[in-house]
Amino acid sequence: MSTMKQQRAGQSGGSTLVYSTDGGGRMCPGCGEPVARCRCKELEKARSAPATDGIVRVSHETKGRKGKGVTLVKGVALEAAALLALGKQLKTACGTGGTVKDGTIEIQGDHRETVIAALAKLGHTVKRAGG
Repeated sequence: MSTMKQQRAGQSGGSTLVYSTDGGGRMCPGCGEPVARCRCKELEKARSAPATDGIVRVSHETKGRKGKGVTLVKGVALEAAALLALGKQLKTACGTGGTVKDGTIEIQGDHRETVIAALAKLGHTVKRAGG
């Protein structure tokens, strides 16, 4: 009995449509469209690798960080897992911390030259952006 409650609690807002005689048959659980018009793969492709111009831009920013500067790396055309791995590699090269947010790698401190050299060594086209 407790497993049924757990299963119901895991559902978001009730049941989902599985089959519709009006909509053309089986429904996709991901996007809710009929299987013939499913757009899940298109949405996944759009989310996985953002369209960029092929140039990685490295800049320094202090805005919104109480005066603490970070090095920003934008425009890397990699999917999320590869971007996290690149972020870890750059943090290790700089010997500092950082994070990956919304497709942008943030490295604590002003490490523009180190990051540009590391990215160029990996074969990326790199530009120094900002001041």
